[in-house]
Amino acid sequence: MLWGYGQARQQAVVVVWNPPIGLRHSVALFTLPAFILLAAAYVPGNHFKSRLAHPMLIGVLLWAFAHLLVKGQLHAVILFGSLLLWSVLGLRAALRREPPSRAKASLARTLLAMVIGVAAWAVFAFYLHARWVGVAPFA
Repeated sequence: MLWGYGQARQQAVVVVWNPPIGLRHSVALFTLPAFILLAAAYVPGNHFKSRLAHPMLIGVLLWAFAHLLVKGQLHAVILFGSLLLWSVLGLRAALRREPPSRAKASLARTLLAMVIGVAAWAVFAFYLHARWVGVAPFA
């Protein structure tokens, strides 16, 4: 996906809309909890997983929505829009199969998921995003 997105960025850009510059900061507001939820999907026994059942799908939903707010080019709308649609449909199907279990959760494991998510977000936002995607979010 990264390679294809990078290739599409090098072609002629078709602008679907021009998002307001002020929305750029909103991406951080959505991607930080997205990374926390992604980490929570892999840390067993945390409150996010117990309450939400499928935190990774909700994290992808937040991540894709955030990027749709600030990227108005056609290639971005296709990539992030399709991931948003996938996460919404996946979450809908998963919740129809099995509702949240409200299983026992530990505060320590919830905090661990949060620390891992915040650390992963910081490394990606301040270092890897520029290297992998070519855009420095906080530059």
